[in-house]
Amino acid sequence: MKLGWTMGYWGAGPAPGTDEVIDEADALGLDSIWTAEAYGSDALTPLAWYGARTTTPRLGTGIIQMSARTPTATAMAAMTLDHLSGGRVILGLGTSGPQVVEGWYGQEYGKPLARTREYIDIVRKVVAREKLTHDGAFYRVPIEGGTGLGKALRSTIRPYRTDIPIFLGAQGPKNVALAAEVADGWLTLFFGPKLNDYYKDVLAEGFARPGARHTAESFEVAVSVTAVIDDDVEAAADRIRPLLALYIGGMGAVEANFHRNMFLRLGYEQECDKITELYLSGRKEEAIAQVSTAMVEEVALIGPKAKIADDLAAWQATIATSLVLMGADLPTLRTLAELLG
Repeated sequence: MKLGWTMGYWGAGPAPGTDEVIDEADALGLDSIWTAEAYGSDALTPLAWYGARTTTPRLGTGIIQMSARTPTATAMAAMTLDHLSGGRVILGLGTSGPQVVEGWYGQEYGKPLARTREYIDIVRKVVAREKLTHDGAFYRVPIEGGTGLGKALRSTIRPYRTDIPIFLGAQGPKNVALAAEVADGWLTLFFGPKLNDYYKDVLAEGFARPGARHTAESFEVAVSVTAVIDDDVEAAADRIRPLLALYIGGMGAVEANFHRNMFLRLGYEQECDKITELYLSGRKEEAIAQVSTAMVEEVALIGPKAKIADDLAAWQATIATSLVLMGADLPTLRTLAELLG
C-alpha cells in the first residue's frame, strides 16, 4: 500500500509547518501529495507552489471541481503542470455538490454523471493533442452560433504525456462505478474496511462495462484518511469528531449529502439523524458529542502506535492502493511511513 499526504482545505492560510511536511514527504519517498478546493483556495496554485519543492511524489488535485473550469481550461492547466513537474500530475476531478455548484459557481448541477463523462472525454482529447471537436448535451466545441468564426483547434503545446492519469472523486455508487469505467483511479473520503465489499462490487460493475479502461488489478484507489497517534484513544477521537460532525451534519443538503451517506451504509442512521438535527439547529458542540468513537474508528486511524499498526492490517486487505493522510504533522507522517514500510 502506497502512502500520500494532502494539505486539504485551508482558511486563513496554509497550516503552519506545511513547507516542512512537503520536504519530508519528498525525503520519505511518499507516493503522492494532494491539494483540495471548495469555495476558497484553489487546487492548482498550491500544487504548483509546493510541487516545486519536491522531486519524486506524484502531484494530485484532490479534487478540481469541474464547475470551476471548462474542460479545456482544466486540460491546459494539467498539461502545463505536467511539463513543469516532469510528468508527475494526477488529475483528480469531481462534481462537488449542488450547494457549491449552484450557490458558488452559479451553474446547474443536474445530471452530474453525464456531465462528468463528457468532461473527461474532452480533457483526454486535449491532452492527447487531438483537434478538438465535441458535440454533447453539456459541451459543444466549437460552439454553435456566435460569430461563426470558431474552429476546431489543437493544443499549441506538445504534452509531456499524452495520457495524464485521471482520478474521479466519488462516493455514491453510480459515480464510483463511472470512475471504474472511464477513469484511472478513484479518490474517496470516509472509506473504511467494513465498506470494502460494497465498493468492490460497485467498482466491478464499472470494470465490466464495454470500453472500460482498467481492470481491478490496474485501477488505483486512493483513500483519504485521518490519523491521530495518541495513547488515549478517546482524546484521539476527540480531534476527529468535529470533522465528522461537519461532514455528516453540515456539508451539503440533508437530501444530497454524499458524506453522510457513507455512514448510513455503515449502519449509523440514528446517529446521523441526531448529528444532522443538532448541527443544522446551530448546536454544533452537541452534534460533535454525538459522534461516537466507534464511528471515528470506522474511517480513521487513532490511538497508540501499536493499535494503529494492528488496524492497518485491515486497511491493507482492502481495495485501497494508497492511503492519503489528511493534514498529518511530521511525527504522524513519519510513523505511518514506517508502519507501511
